[in-house]
Parts: sequence; C-alpha cells; structure tokens
Amino acid sequence: MSIIPLFIAIPLGAAFLVSLFGRRIKILPDLLANLCTASLGILSLLSVGIVREHGMLVYKIGSWAPPVGISLVLDGLTCFMLVTVNIIAFFITLYSISYMARYTAKWKFYTLFLLMLAGMNGVIATGDIFNLYVFLEIAAIASYALVAFGIEHEELEASFKYAVMGTLASSFILLGIIFLYSYTSTLNMADMSNVLLAKGPGKIVGFVVPLFILGFGLKAAIMPFHAWLPDAHPSAPAPISAMLSGLLIKVLGIYALMRIFFNVLGVSQNTYFVLMILGVISMTLGAFLAIGQHDIKRMLAYSSVSQIGYIMLGIGIATPMAIAGALFHLFNHATFKSLLFLNSGAIEYSTGTRDLKKMGGLNSHMPVTGATSLIGSMSISGMPPLSGFWSKLIIILAAVQAEYYAMAAIAASVSIITLAYYLKLQKEAFFGTLGEGLEKVKEAPLTMKLAMIALAAICIAGGLLLLPQVFDLFINSAAKVLSAGNGYAKIVFGSIR
Repeated sequence: MSIIPLFIAIPLGAAFLVSLFGRRIKILPDLLANLCTASLGILSLLSVGIVREHGMLVYKIGSWAPPVGISLVLDGLTCFMLVTVNIIAFFITLYSISYMARYTAKWKFYTLFLLMLAGMNGVIATGDIFNLYVFLEIAAIASYALVAFGIEHEELEASFKYAVMGTLASSFILLGIIFLYSYTSTLNMADMSNVLLAKGPGKIVGFVVPLFILGFGLKAAIMPFHAWLPDAHPSAPAPISAMLSGLLIKVLGIYALMRIFFNVLGVSQNTYFVLMILGVISMTLGAFLAIGQHDIKRMLAYSSVSQIGYIMLGIGIATPMAIAGALFHLFNHATFKSLLFLNSGAIEYSTGTRDLKKMGGLNSHMPVTGATSLIGSMSISGMPPLSGFWSKLIIILAAVQAEYYAMAAIAASVSIITLAYYLKLQKEAFFGTLGEGLEKVKEAPLTMKLAMIALAAICIAGGLLLLPQVFDLFINSAAKVLSAGNGYAKIVFGSIR
C-alpha cells in the first residue's frame, strides 16, 4: 500500500532538489529528472501486478480512514493512467536532455516539469474531490509557466491566453465541487457517491453536470472549448507540447471527467449523449481545421482536438466495449501524439523552422526522425496493423453495436481525413526535393532519437495489448472500474484495511 504516495512524493522531492542544487551542479537536473521518471515508470508497471493480486488498495493519509481522512486509491483505472503518464514522461525527459540544452535555465524547466508530473499523478491517485482540484491546479499552474518558457512574444501571449482559459475552467470545477459539498457534506468521492445514492441526485446533479462539462471540457480542449490549445501547443518547447497534448489534457480533462461522472455522480443517459455529440463535433471540426495548417505544431494541435473527439465518443456511448475502446485510444493517442510532437521538435531543432512550406526531402538527412514520424502518422490515421487502428476500430464497432450508425460512419470518415493531412505532412516535410538552405541539416542528437524510436516501437507493438491476458490486465481492468458506476464506493470502503 505504501507504493501509492510515492507517485506524488518522488516527483515533488525531485523538483525540490533540482530547484535547490540544479543551478550549481549542471548534470543534476538531467540525471535526477530521468531517474525520477524512470522509477515512476517502473513503480506504475509494478502497481498493475499489485492491483491484480490484492485488488483495490486505499492509502489512508495520517492513518485517518475515509471519509474523515484524505485517501489515495489504487485501482485498475488508476494503474492504467499512472502507466500511461509515467512511461511517456520518461521518454520525454530522455528527449529533453539534448533538446533543452539550447535554453539557459534547464533546472527551472525540470522543476516545473516535475511539479506538473506530481500534480497529474495526484489527480489520478486521489480519492478526494477537493484534493483532485488542488493537484489539478498544481499541474495547470506549472504548465502555464512551461508554455511561456521561451519568453518570446508568441510564448508569453499563448501562455496568458492559456492561463485565462485554464483559470476559468478551474472556477467552473471549483464551483461544482462547492455545490456538491453543500449537498452531500463530504469531499471523499466514494462517500459522496453513497450520499447521492441515498438522498437521490435531486436538482444539484443537474446543475453541477454542466459546470463540470464546461470546466473539464476546457481542460481537455473539447470543441467548442478548445480555443487556447492551438496557440499554447505550437508556442511551448517540444517536450512540453508532447506533455500537454499527450498527457495533460487527458489527465486534467478526460480522466477527471470520467471518474466523477461514472463513479461519483452516476449521470443520466442524456448527459452521455451530450458527451457523444461534443466528441463528434471535436473529431470532425478538428480534422478539417488541421488539414489547412502549414505550421507543423499547429496542425498537430488541431489533430489533438480531433483525436480527443474519438475518446469522448467512446465515453458517451458508455457501453463496456466503448469504454474499453476509449481508454485504449487514450493510451494510443498519448503515445503517437507525444511521438509526433517530439518529431516536430527534432525538425525545428535541426532546421530552425516549423513551416512545412520551407521543408522537403528531410528523409535524406534525418532518416530516424522521418521513419518514426511516418509510423506515428500512420498510427494516428488508423492504418493497420499499428496501434491506432485497433482502438479506432473498437470505438466504431461499439457505435455500431449500440446502433449509432451515423456516428460510426463519421468516425470512419474522419479517420480518412486524418490520413489525408498526415500524408500532406509526410510529403511536404520528408519527401520530394530538399528545401532551400537545408543542405547542412543533421539528424537529431542521440537521446532525442532514442526517445522517438521507443515511442515508435510502442505504436508498432500496441496491437499486442489486445492479447486476452494483457487486455484484461491493463485495459479491461480500467474499463471495469468505470462500468461499475456508483458501485465504486462499495469497493472503496470494502478495501479499507
């Protein structure tokens, strides 16, 4: 059980040490950050086996049992998210060793990065809805600073816009928590679920659901709440773009919304239908906006809006198959979108530009970046046998099974549009004649290449997660937590030791 607080304590401790000694000992920030994320990745993988053997675990902070005390909960969904976040974070810190060398204050970058990671792990592990908000704010505030890390005009403007929208989202979330607390007199999510079952949802749930959709929708950049994302992602350094698009919007937006709607509120079918509609709008309009972009990172940002739509569609269908497909696509998108942002960073690192019109023929000088970018592009487009194909297929089949035929057709059509703009990216960046002034371009440094190769390997091997034993251990165990609905509360209180 003592493994649970380590997911928060380790990155917080590492952030403290980096801020204290990182300026004086130049190698310490890289070393400590990578040791931290590597250890968290190993612990997250171990947690999957622990939950399989022992079932749900509840850690009582200060030995005060919930609902009186604050608790951390380790279940199938928690393990799934911790593995996703911490494995990807390790590859991003590995990539950052060389990439962030161009910036003067690398220790400040790692301090903020580790604080953001601690906040995300806290959001995932907490069993208390107010502490979910606190950890959400820790991660969000660190991300506001990281978007502005380059301190150019573009970065500062994007960070300000992101901070304003993020603060508005946090206000909606906090207001919803206040109303729920006033009705249930508890902040423990399991206890809150029990109270809502006993007293009935009343009018309060109908009032807080729109607040949470607005708040978490802004955090997740679901359309039409996406306006901050296309500016923030291109402006941030590539490792932060990968964290924002690959992980942050999913943890602060999608995960928090799923946990609260499924396991605490037990919302109605009408609410799930609203989520489904928002998902279809996001996937469609995001794809059409992406296809007209020439800034590679801006294209990837709009692509994130589109791909989040697939996840929301799966959540909105809300059948066990659809939930499993949504979670599988969440993991896949974290992988291939992080890879593609790291690819864009490698291109900018070597060529000095993000404009597709100024590129061309980069495969001859950057073969590793080109090959891994092709794998990521084909995976996100849903080309078999890469990982993105399987998760999209499950979501589309779940829509057909639930008799949402039009939405299944839209999801399949959007995948074709996605393929179109990623083929455009490949053609304009990597194929054809070499762009003017790019004759001396070199491949990215070793650590950047290693991170990209590892993520590309996950895209290739991602289909292995469908093997029955692996699927049941990793994805289906997470989906069962959500499918249990309000039964989550009974499992939590039955797991207190």
